[in-house]
Amino acid sequence: MIQSIDYYAVAPPLILALTGGLVLILDAFLPRRPYARPLLAAVALAGVLGALGVVVSQALRSGDPLRTFCVPEGMAGAAESGIGPAGPAGGLLTGGTPAAAAGPPCSFVVDGFTLVLAGLALAAGVVVVLLSAAELSSGDVPVGEWYFLLLCVLTGAVALPAARDLVTLVVALELVSLPVFALTALRRHDGRGSEAAVKLFLVSVVSTAVMLFGVSLLYGVTGTVHLDRLAQALRDHAPWSPGGIDPPTAAGDPSAVTGQAVEQAYVSSLQIVHELPPVFTVAAVLVLAGFAFKIAAVPFHAWAADVYQGAPVPVAALLSVISKAAGFAGLILILVAALPGQAVLWAPVVGIVAALTMTAGNLLALRQDHPVRLLAWSSVAQSGYILAPLGVQSREAAGASIAYLVFYAAMNLGAFAVVMLVSRRDGRQGFGAYRGLAFRNPVAGLSLVFFLVCLAGLPPGLAGLFAKIVVFREIVGGGGAWLAAVMAVNTVIGLYYYVAWAARILTPVPARAPATVGTGAATDDRDDDGAAADADPDGGTAGPAGGPRAGWLPAAAAVALAGAAALAFSAAPQLVLDLVPAGILASR
Repeated sequence: MIQSIDYYAVAPPLILALTGGLVLILDAFLPRRPYARPLLAAVALAGVLGALGVVVSQALRSGDPLRTFCVPEGMAGAAESGIGPAGPAGGLLTGGTPAAAAGPPCSFVVDGFTLVLAGLALAAGVVVVLLSAAELSSGDVPVGEWYFLLLCVLTGAVALPAARDLVTLVVALELVSLPVFALTALRRHDGRGSEAAVKLFLVSVVSTAVMLFGVSLLYGVTGTVHLDRLAQALRDHAPWSPGGIDPPTAAGDPSAVTGQAVEQAYVSSLQIVHELPPVFTVAAVLVLAGFAFKIAAVPFHAWAADVYQGAPVPVAALLSVISKAAGFAGLILILVAALPGQAVLWAPVVGIVAALTMTAGNLLALRQDHPVRLLAWSSVAQSGYILAPLGVQSREAAGASIAYLVFYAAMNLGAFAVVMLVSRRDGRQGFGAYRGLAFRNPVAGLSLVFFLVCLAGLPPGLAGLFAKIVVFREIVGGGGAWLAAVMAVNTVIGLYYYVAWAARILTPVPARAPATVGTGAATDDRDDDGAAADADPDGGTAGPAGGPRAGWLPAAAAVALAGAAALAFSAAPQLVLDLVPAGILASR
């Protein structure tokens, strides 16, 4: 039996994969001329824009979601579950096999959820490609390999939100993770980059092993890899009340838990715990732990700062937005699509992890003396904010998380783009390079101030403010008052380091004093802490090998794109607030 493939549904990842192959071929045959690097960057950018155009066309079409890689009709019988004793009809659930879900299960579905996250990954990919063009202008990184690996990451990031079975989910997630090791270590003669790559490799390998073990246990418990069938097997086995009524979710609507149904769910939680086998609890914990590694959630967050600082800035930006978005996409799919009936078990755990993550990230960011390390711990704190809505049982919890992720992507990419621009133009890496930046380079300085106040949630950065309001609303509406209080305290803590960095940018540098006999430093060569202003906190002073001003133009274009998005979200946040809930509802 031949399985039909809808090539229009898989067109975005297919375009990215083919572009990656084309980049490798061109790199092998193009002569080593000055135009080769910009040409390969243009090819990679064209591929990303082409995939983004297809995603936009899919979003504008009407009709049912696109589905492909579906189980053929003749083989679409309900999967047998491994839960409970065998029934008389041969099934493993009492009373026989569970009823078949409506329609055959599919491994690849393009719905609103997929389109929002795929569009986010590709839009962020445009910025990362521009930052990569700036990074590669120095000439010490192999261009073909870089763009090939980057396009592989984007292929996985676009395919992952469409995955509707455990196998496709894991493969797509690893396609996002594996190329990042090589991207981190591609800079030649960079010991810190190699160290960061090894740390990232070890962390990712452990997380993958943990997650695969959990996935295998879930398959053993339920007898299926498709998320909808997995949810149905667990739902049919675990009643939500002593009377054995169905869980308070409509078929295909795993998040419709409101009002009295929420109270009913909590009352029956102990019964569910006792009826599900212990192996299921172990499986769920292992899968959640694997995704916690990917999104740098506490207690699996320690790798973030060292990896971000050791990696090239475009890779750090990729990790903070694209990789994080892919991790959250997979986590939401597991929780909302595969384990909706067990929300009373995982929601409190997710809430506690979210509170610990935002607190640890903000407290560690207070002590940082390097901009990339500060952004790394800030990114950890932001992961806590994104996780928070999933810690309460609210109808729009997933929508609130994705809305915050969209706002956050524009703000954080803009901050990384300015960091890249400053390092290229000034040739300095530490915080000393940012003192008086608004006077030396008003566009870069004011842009970075705007991105920082957006991340802090202060006017005029209304994008960050509305993002936090959306999350607060869902947390409070879902009964998580304690989590809202923790988030409010962490928001105040985050104000300190964002405002302190912005104040440094807006502080004029004192007039240069005559050098004292016997000393070679002028007073303005030192930052506020007395350290050399142009010195990296780890001793480095020079910028990229190709000259500090090399490649600043694509970095400036990246700043402009991220700034335009952040301004649009600040002026009209309804663009996101209208889009995301509609996308989530369409995917149910």
